[in-house]
Amino acid sequence: MTRFVRCRSGSSVFYGILQERTVRKIRGDPFQYTATDVAHPLSEVKLLCPCQPGKILAVGLNYRSHLGERPQPAQPGIFFKPVSALQDPEEPIRIPRDATDVHYEGELVVVIGRRLRDASPEEACAGIFGVTCGNDVSERNWQHGRTRDLQWWRAKGSDTFAPLGPAVVTGLDYEKLGLETRLNGETVQKQTTADMIFDCPTIVSWISRWVTLEQGDVVYTGTPGATRSLQPGDVVEVEIEHIGVLRNPVA
Repeated sequence: MTRFVRCRSGSSVFYGILQERTVRKIRGDPFQYTATDVAHPLSEVKLLCPCQPGKILAVGLNYRSHLGERPQPAQPGIFFKPVSALQDPEEPIRIPRDATDVHYEGELVVVIGRRLRDASPEEACAGIFGVTCGNDVSERNWQHGRTRDLQWWRAKGSDTFAPLGPAVVTGLDYEKLGLETRLNGETVQKQTTADMIFDCPTIVSWISRWVTLEQGDVVYTGTPGATRSLQPGDVVEVEIEHIGVLRNPVA
């Protein structure tokens, strides 16, 4: 496994490989890089979103435990989140003006490694570069309430509604990973990615039939179980086995 991170040290932003408590700087990006001898203690750098996607897609209703009384979907339910929704690890999820019911959604996120258009599931699998942790933050009233919008542009796409990180991990069997979300230290979601209705290659293949996926694009793959409201002062942690912890306070 290789853990790629994106960091800031002073005024410099760079990619690196996380090794224990050290970040070894690379030239280029995780998709094409050369190693260097420059190393920084992890404690002395600021971790940023580990990649810079051109677009963000996401899947709804992809765990049976999240369906409630709704029928199981016959195909992946896809929606967009704007890249302006991205938020770095440890930075705040900000509850927007007029929002009344903002929820966490801990998710596995796949990072696309090469251009995919009309890809088979096998081609999609080969085109997945790695995985990271994500939080598909959602405003439920704007999503489903009486005054819901025509599209989920606010409900899923408000600023800071797409925390991502801390690392993109390659060489991992991402189909059988433990996922746990904690709210103020309490475990509020716990499941394995093996329980997805549609696995990652199926999701990526489906998307690529109509929307070309480019290197660096990311796909949030759905959340398990129930969710509940966030309040200012809360802290949300999304932990996925072998990847790490994505931690964000709420403001």
